[in-house]
Amino acid sequence: MGGVGEPGGEPGPREGPARLGAPLPTFCWEQIRQHNLPGDMWLVIERRVYDISRWAQRHPGGSRLIGHLGAEDATDAFHAFHRDLNFVRKFLQPLLIGQLAPEEPSQDGSQNAQLVEDFRALHQAAKDMKLFEAKPTFFAFLLGHILAMEVLAWLIIYLLGSGWVPSTLATLFMAVSQVTPALSCSCEAVQQTPVNTAQSWYLQHDLGHASVFRKSWWNNLAQQFVMGQLKGFSAHWWNFRHFQHHAKPNIFSKDPDVTLAPVFLLGESSVEYGRKKRRYLPYNHQHLYFFLIGPPLLTLVNFEVENLAYMLVCMQWRDFLWAASFYSRFFLCYLPFYSVSGVLLLFVAVRVLESHWFVWITQMNHIPKEIGHEKHRDWASSQLAATCNVESSLFMDWFSGHLNFQIEHHLFPAMPRHNYHRVAPLVQALCAKHGLVYEVKPFLTALVDIVGSLKKSGNVWLEAYLQQ
Repeated sequence: MGGVGEPGGEPGPREGPARLGAPLPTFCWEQIRQHNLPGDMWLVIERRVYDISRWAQRHPGGSRLIGHLGAEDATDAFHAFHRDLNFVRKFLQPLLIGQLAPEEPSQDGSQNAQLVEDFRALHQAAKDMKLFEAKPTFFAFLLGHILAMEVLAWLIIYLLGSGWVPSTLATLFMAVSQVTPALSCSCEAVQQTPVNTAQSWYLQHDLGHASVFRKSWWNNLAQQFVMGQLKGFSAHWWNFRHFQHHAKPNIFSKDPDVTLAPVFLLGESSVEYGRKKRRYLPYNHQHLYFFLIGPPLLTLVNFEVENLAYMLVCMQWRDFLWAASFYSRFFLCYLPFYSVSGVLLLFVAVRVLESHWFVWITQMNHIPKEIGHEKHRDWASSQLAATCNVESSLFMDWFSGHLNFQIEHHLFPAMPRHNYHRVAPLVQALCAKHGLVYEVKPFLTALVDIVGSLKKSGNVWLEAYLQQ
């Protein structure tokens, strides 16, 4: 074999895909690290080197997602995000330009090779246990439950009127009706209770991760229906931001969920803003104004604006029509009982209440954890550093859509959620073997820790800000 870079020649980069049947050029990590720019990007999957420079813009998950993995070993992310690996590999073949040199480790940097190997063995064990196979009846019941609650909410107002008493009764009725093994529902009104709207996030979340159907096409179509017709949002917008979160959780500029400055400062950004004497808001009080602009407004303001902008800029007209169908149905269903302003107030009330649910449930697993810049950890270490679990119970599993098993979800995003409890003991054993923290909190503690984390970050900012 020739020098590193090209067979039979001097070391150097190779342009264009490897010729079929020809010896594959070899590369070292030092060479690969040089190709981490938007127009010049390589990545490694199963020790093979791919040039994704031109193809990244056509990546179904978005160029930003795959760009976050540039110049890295993306093997575990590749397996985590794709169900049909044989199908996906057909797209990889034209991008193949070489392989890692034999003397090079499979991972760059100081990653724990034994941990990586053990995690991949665990992933294979989960496959052998058929933990990536969904139960059709489980998810069929969830969707049926959503549609039943939609009809029930309308019938309550139709039969009892739109006064405060029937509205309150309907809210209480549906809130109680949700405390069942069912894990997904969706209705949209004060009298419909945000329990349903909030939980419909969970079902579309399952579909977005392709954990319901074996065929990606069916998952995509069902997600567009749930997210568009039942929620009024774009499925492509959600996947665009959410997959980035999974690829690089709690990493600034890569995870949209924690890139919140200058409104909120989290983790390492607190010190950075303080040292640079940046004070756009009273960050030492962010744990207080969080209650005013965090849970109440995320879905109503931030998500609505970001979602609409994404659909228009990216010309996602199919998603736009799905979302328009939600608003059309909403107004057609409730205009006979309310004035236009009443329907708008109804919509705002639901969005605000559902936003509270969404923020507290999704952030209790992440905000109190390590937040900062890229550390280039292996897949398992990076997910465990950014997530924690909340104690399981029938109520908690339902209330959080099984996202109380956040560690398992992040390690295996394509796994159907009804199997998290089965893989959890295997994950705990892996963590114990390698000295990794497998954190499980009581529910109330997890909620309090969100506020405590914001307060701590605000105090860190203030201390750095006041230093001369």
